[in-house]
Amino acid sequence: MINIKFKHILSLFLLLSAISPIVAHQKADTTYIFRFVPQKDMFYVPLDGNDRELARLLECVRRNKDSILGGSLPLYVDGYCNSLDSEKENLRMAAIRSNRVKSELIVRGGIKEECFITKNHASDGLDCVVVTIRVTLNTPHNVGVNDSQHTDGEKGHTEALMTEKTDMPVAHDAATGQQAIGTATPEASPSLPSGEVGGAYASLSLRANLLRWATLTPDLGLEWRICPSWGIAVNGSWTSWSWSDKDRRYALWEVAPEVRYYMGEKKAWYLGAMFKAGQFNYKLSGTGKQGDLMGGGITAGYQLRLNKALDLDFNLGLGYLNADYEKYEVIDGVRVRKGSETKDWWGPINAGVTLVWKLF
Repeated sequence: MINIKFKHILSLFLLLSAISPIVAHQKADTTYIFRFVPQKDMFYVPLDGNDRELARLLECVRRNKDSILGGSLPLYVDGYCNSLDSEKENLRMAAIRSNRVKSELIVRGGIKEECFITKNHASDGLDCVVVTIRVTLNTPHNVGVNDSQHTDGEKGHTEALMTEKTDMPVAHDAATGQQAIGTATPEASPSLPSGEVGGAYASLSLRANLLRWATLTPDLGLEWRICPSWGIAVNGSWTSWSWSDKDRRYALWEVAPEVRYYMGEKKAWYLGAMFKAGQFNYKLSGTGKQGDLMGGGITAGYQLRLNKALDLDFNLGLGYLNADYEKYEVIDGVRVRKGSETKDWWGPINAGVTLVWKLF
């Protein structure tokens, strides 16, 4: 919840910082940001405030429809994607997203394809479409500016400061495979917060620690990535083996929830805090041990991306474990208790080479 509020604050700060210097020159860019789920091209209108942004944009289109259809007020559409493997795939996805948003505006707003200037980007950490309308501050139909807030001097300037449409060359957009009138200028592509990956990033992954499986200890877990920087993981292990007429035994279960903070441009490195609890029962020599363990510590790791769906997670945990256990031996098939002990351990508490499969 805190992270979501922080995103909204960043978006508001971005919008205000983009508008403030332009107001000083009697011109205001109105920016609308539409969020997309990473690796998906569907435009979900109810997603993370998209419905409110679309309503604002349609109101702006309604108030300035004559200028838009007349060609003096183009809509700059910037599509962004960086959640796929290659630049080509990201540009194609960005183009599809741009077209989804434009289709909504054409159908609901009654405008035409010729009203848009489209540019697509394979940018780091962005999964959204940004629509910018460079509305003049003193235009009577300007959205977001109340006439009562204008000074007398501002009301005296009634002429539009917008650049009139000229005969612009028709350019071919390599990403969309379509033709677009004119070329988006650098100022038409607003800079969004670095590292933000869509408003609804949440993804779910299935995890399996290969080191655990190599010791015949099945291990499975889930990780919920709330946003690019934060994730919650839970791993569980269970095994039960006996041999030599049950004179030898190896059995345990563990549950280890963990909170992670991902860092870096690609959000591949992470630090985490882990809690671990479980029980064990083993007899690999003349005397066995059975008891409980509990502890926790700090984890660190790196996720290596293999393809769209698979990652390899290398991780290590350092911290504290406490074990309360009973010693026993088996005499004539009967377990005989030989005392109890408590041990504390400081050092490595977890290690893994974990295969991560992204479910969605």
